[in-house]
Amino acid sequence: MKTVSVRERNQLNFSGGPGALPESVLRQLQEAIHAVPEVGLSILGISHRSDWFAAVVAELQSNIRGLLGLPPSYHVLFLQGGATQQFSMVPMALLAGRSRPADYLQTGYWSGKALPEARREGPVRVVWSGQACGFGRLPRDEELDFASDAAYLHYVSNETVEGLQFHRVIGRDEVPRVCDMSSDFLSAPGEFGRFSMIYAHAQKNIGPSGVTVVVLKDGLLDGAPDAMPGFLDYRRQIEAGSIFNTPPVFAIYAVLLVTRWLRDDVGGLAAMGGINAAKARLLYRALDRADGFYRPRAAVPDRSTMNVAFTLASPELEKRFLAEAEDAGFSGLAGHRSVGGIRASIYNGLQLGAVEKLVGFMDDYRRRHR
Repeated sequence: MKTVSVRERNQLNFSGGPGALPESVLRQLQEAIHAVPEVGLSILGISHRSDWFAAVVAELQSNIRGLLGLPPSYHVLFLQGGATQQFSMVPMALLAGRSRPADYLQTGYWSGKALPEARREGPVRVVWSGQACGFGRLPRDEELDFASDAAYLHYVSNETVEGLQFHRVIGRDEVPRVCDMSSDFLSAPGEFGRFSMIYAHAQKNIGPSGVTVVVLKDGLLDGAPDAMPGFLDYRRQIEAGSIFNTPPVFAIYAVLLVTRWLRDDVGGLAAMGGINAAKARLLYRALDRADGFYRPRAAVPDRSTMNVAFTLASPELEKRFLAEAEDAGFSGLAGHRSVGGIRASIYNGLQLGAVEKLVGFMDDYRRRHR
């Protein structure tokens, strides 16, 4: 049997997902796998029909509304299928059977994945596409011509693959905004009340894979088709309190612990946003001062505070970088399979000290290989 070194057991997680979880949350989850203190049973064996789990769901709904600054008129659901299932559920509810197109933005890999699913249900108008610029930037306001009567507007707030992030709310206030916030959900404050629907799978900033958070405004579903399958109908999920079928109890409990950590330990989204901005500044500064050795992918105004994507001068240098980084204790730095290169994901659970160590490694690597 192979002996596992201390270094191998303590890799720093810079993966695009699943992302790092806070140390205090990991400790609580470790205890809960053995026995949840207030129940005396393993979290893996507690019934989803128990009073304890009903209280977990209720508290988590309240915590998410509180962190986002939203009133009780917003429903909070905990669904399955990831953001990929939302690519289909959204147009099934809001576009099917309607003559007015929905406005979509194609700003990267994941927003592109949403398009064919929407087109299965109804007409789609691509307001702007970044294909011509290789998805190296986001649109400027003057490039966007939104329809005032669109069924809804759909966009991705943070493109995980390309490292692009909207730092403003776009669209018309009279048109429902639907936003995939999977990779920057609960990472910073924002104008969340301007959105009719927000969805985010958990495995970036707020928990392990297996649960997707959907936040939707009351009244949004008026006029949705009646013949939808129950599992795919937001209204049935609301009626069932996110327990239409057996939900991922462990994953939902983990998200609850993360929201408590954000609220009580971090101090809310403004404080979390400040920490994330500091991590991003440190890493981008290392790229910009490297005299072209490291080459950031994203245009400066659109750089993501969650996913820092860059390349090196040659595939050989990138391959060596990844190998040496892994050996030095940095995990998950390979870029997405669709674009290659390097990507450092610096989600909520990753501490500033981890970024400082990565920057030190990058500076050393540049000195040795330039």
